[in-house]
Amino acid sequence: MSRIAYDPVKDRFAKIIRRFRFLRTLFYKILDLFFLRSWYIRKILREYGSDIDAEGEWKLLDAGSGFGQYDRFILQEFDNVNVQAVDVKKDYLEDSQAHFEPEIEAGRITFNQKDLLEINYEDTFDFVICIDVLEHIEEDEKVMQNICQSLQDNGYFLMHSPSIYSEEDADGDESFVDEHARPGYSKKDIRKKLENSGFAVVDVAYTYGTKGHLAWELIIKYPMLWLNKIKLWALPIMAVYYIPVLPVSLLLMALDIRDDNERGAGIYALARK
Repeated sequence: MSRIAYDPVKDRFAKIIRRFRFLRTLFYKILDLFFLRSWYIRKILREYGSDIDAEGEWKLLDAGSGFGQYDRFILQEFDNVNVQAVDVKKDYLEDSQAHFEPEIEAGRITFNQKDLLEINYEDTFDFVICIDVLEHIEEDEKVMQNICQSLQDNGYFLMHSPSIYSEEDADGDESFVDEHARPGYSKKDIRKKLENSGFAVVDVAYTYGTKGHLAWELIIKYPMLWLNKIKLWALPIMAVYYIPVLPVSLLLMALDIRDDNERGAGIYALARK
């Protein structure tokens, strides 16, 4: 995991899958399989969301929903959740609204264009997720304060971001390096910012340790660079490449999520109001 810019590649895929519901569903499954952060996030959501769901109706805010892949998982995993998804990208939101039309009509999810620096919910949500978003925002503590304000008492906040150990893995090509407001978070740094924002920290851990980072290089980094350089002509190469590489990478990811990583290229934090 590093600061390679995913947006150019993601935008190309978005254009392809925009009009085809089954392709978008397949895209979600690929994201869940290939991105180790999704393994961590889904594991934590299952662990803490199941008890909340058992108590009846609850509300979750997806702060920076992107393609909506976590929203799909949450709606399928929990029967009693109501999701409010917000993002600054209008085109992503419009695509999500089209894809989730049945769930929107059923009143299970809404999509709104909002800036996290300006949200002003009060005591509204039981759970907030913010996945790989805060590293792009200079005033991250302001966002954390807004999120804390939006939560009901004892509500959970789950975030994921690159860590201070994330590397510049774009092989010297700056056109592929995403813009971040900071290089990443350390455990100490994220604890301090969360506590300053009104949270009690439940857990902080590094993701993408040695095994997970190697898997990321094999199935994300190199294929992403190929797609950036030779566009969709890379797809036939990738189809052959993944036959031997994918099983090994999935094993490495499964081992990583079981490890207590002393260092890692990513970091998650779970906190409570």
